[in-house]
Amino acid sequence: MPMTRAGVIGWPVSHSLSPKLHNYWLRKYNIEGEYTAIEAKPEELAPLTKKLVEEGWKGFNLTIPHKETVIPLLDEIDAAAKPIGAVNTVVIKNGKLIGRNTDAYGFWENIRPQVRAKNKAVVLGAGGAARAVVVALLANGFQHIIINNRNQSRAEMLANGNPKIFVSAWENRAAILEDADLLVNTTSLGMAGKEWLDIDLAELPQQALVSDIVYKPLKTPLLVQAKARGNPFVDGLGMLLHQAVPAFEAWFGIKPEVTDELRRHILGN
Repeated sequence: MPMTRAGVIGWPVSHSLSPKLHNYWLRKYNIEGEYTAIEAKPEELAPLTKKLVEEGWKGFNLTIPHKETVIPLLDEIDAAAKPIGAVNTVVIKNGKLIGRNTDAYGFWENIRPQVRAKNKAVVLGAGGAARAVVVALLANGFQHIIINNRNQSRAEMLANGNPKIFVSAWENRAAILEDADLLVNTTSLGMAGKEWLDIDLAELPQQALVSDIVYKPLKTPLLVQAKARGNPFVDGLGMLLHQAVPAFEAWFGIKPEVTDELRRHILGN
């Protein structure tokens, strides 16, 4: 029986933690498989995907800059990927390329155990990650979502007239936290090497959950501030781990578990 093969395509791709993650699961579940990183320039993506189909690969992940440019190469795209406008997972089935987006799933599974109320959420940022977060929040019953971004027009594009989504100016980011059940940072602010996220959490209810999708560092200044005032919080590593679950299951036939041991492995401890 031929080895089951999958991988991640990016330019660059050396930063990706996906090989470390998927190969951990392959070893854990004793699967005869391989997951590799493939560096490909934008102009190389189309011939590469054709080659992977011909070689019998089960599929692949996509990272920057291929998440949107891969879409015209696909035979199908799933319902979750359409509103996000990006594909991070491709399943190869019967010679066809089926595009999926597992980021919304990964985000929700990461915060789900700590969600206590679903009335109002505040989302900082309006990029691709914010789109995935908003899709997850709408699908899981949040009634009011406020998008707050430095570029307000991008926030309005993301809101797209949805009656449950509201847009607020960046300078109001502290005031809109009143009565929020959830605060999510999807911007790069607070990431290692970037400027920190300047936000005062004084108006945020103490029971509100704070989530940061940044995982380098694991405890961002936002999460440090949340912890200091007693708010429950969730770091960004779990989203990365959970978004890989549906992909691994589609390629290798087993739904893997996200465990503390896996977290320690990914963090190198």
